[in-house]
Order: sequence, then C-alpha cells, then structure tokens
Amino acid sequence: MSRLLAAALVAILVTAPAAGARERRSPRLRAPDIAALIEPSASGYVNAVQIYPYTEGVVYRLYAAPERLTDIALQAGETLNSVAAGDTARWTIGDTTSGSGEAKHTHILIKPFAPNLQTNLFVATDRRTYQIALESRVSGAMPGIAWSYPADEMMALKRRQAASEAAQPVERGLAVELLNFNYAISGDAPDWRPLRAFDDGRQTFIEFPASIAVGEAPPLFVIGAGGDAELVNYRMRGRYYVVDRLFAAAELRLGAKRQAIVRIARLDAKTTRKGGRS
Repeated sequence: MSRLLAAALVAILVTAPAAGARERRSPRLRAPDIAALIEPSASGYVNAVQIYPYTEGVVYRLYAAPERLTDIALQAGETLNSVAAGDTARWTIGDTTSGSGEAKHTHILIKPFAPNLQTNLFVATDRRTYQIALESRVSGAMPGIAWSYPADEMMALKRRQAASEAAQPVERGLAVELLNFNYAISGDAPDWRPLRAFDDGRQTFIEFPASIAVGEAPPLFVIGAGGDAELVNYRMRGRYYVVDRLFAAAELRLGAKRQAIVRIARLDAKTTRKGGRS
C-alpha cells in the first residue's frame, strides 16, 4: 500500500463518526416539526397543571421524570378510544377516570423508567386526537397537562346566547287580546317551515322552529294584488320575523335550482284569538 493511500484511509477513519455515536445522537427536528411543537409556558400554568389551548395537528410537549407520575387530563365527558406510544418498553402508560356523569374526566398517567428518553404519544378519543412529545429528565417533571377548547367554548357561548334570545318576548307591550292568529301556512315543508304567523293589528310575526338558528334563513316576499312578489323589510328577533306592516299574502323562498316556497296567507272574516294556530 502506498503512503498516499494509507494517509487517506487514516483521515477517513479519524473524521467519520462511529456508527454507535450516530445512533445515540437525538434526531434534529425539521422546521415544520418545530413550528408545530408547543412548549409549556409559565403563563399557561393553573396551579400545577399546564393548560394548552387545543389546536388540531399541533404537538404538545410533556416533560416527565423517573419515579414521578405525570397526568394527562382529557375534557370532561370525553371518552378515550385508544393510546399508542413510540416506546412502550421504557415508558409506563396507564389510564383512569375521576368524577361521574357530565363531570367525568379520563386521565392518562405517564412515567419513564430513566432520564434522557424521548418518544411520542398518540391519543384518540370520541371527540378529537392529541399528539404529545414525551421527554424524560432527571428532575423537573410536569405534574399534569390539560387543554382549553376555544372552539367548544365559542359554540357553548352561541348556544347560551340563542337560548337567552329565545326566552325573551318577541315584542314588548303586545296586547294579547288583540292578537290575530288567523293565518294559513301552505306549500313546501323545509326544515325552516314556520310554525305559525300572527299580527297585533300593526305588525306581523312569523314564528320559526329552533333550527332556523343554525341554517340559512329564507327571505320574505309580500305578494301584491296582481300576484307580483316584492321583497319586504323585516327584522329577526330570536325565532321570529317581525314585519312592521300587515299583508294579505307572503312567501318565504329559499334555494337556487329547486326553490322551496312556503306561503303565508291572512284569512279575512273571523279571527282566532290567543293561542290559535293555522
């Protein structure tokens, strides 16, 4: 072997890392992984529990320590379907529950066998999935993590507002003895078909089912003497349309290709008072 070739082989052996060293080195996170990883923050703690705002597709960090349990608490009423971890040989994973009924919580308990371990945890429930990056330390384990659910809280707020509006009277100062319920409702039967219509001699009120709050509301057209349809001004008060006028006939229309049409007609002559229904 020539001196030149021998020198080249020595340089390769000196500069190349050993295979074992490459295996022991922790994998570096790529930029997308780092962006999706949320670390605990001092402001996120409520007592000893780190509260993360839940976002689908995000990875949440959990720091654990040997001989210490860390609690992963799910949302009240949420049912655990499955739990899977990348390393089940060096991590103990169990689950339990607390509370009952609507206040019942599922808890996943995590404990590593040694420090300096890393793996991932995947949790599937009846409502969502969670991805958690587990890392063990010599000390400094997080006692527990849980989540807040902004989307759920917004939906609950909207439901409370809708319930509050529904409980309010459709209009203040209505004289019950003057109400006229003598209206006929005919035509198609979409989900939003009105339950009834009535007037107080000045205004017309159209009552819809509760489903009107979650779907598209139909526009109201007053039908003239010549049969022409004219879009009329009205306001929505809870489940009611309030029209500041009387009409002999009107139609609710919704749809493009197959239009649903519901006709509301005021019947002349005798009127049906308090509590009547077409």
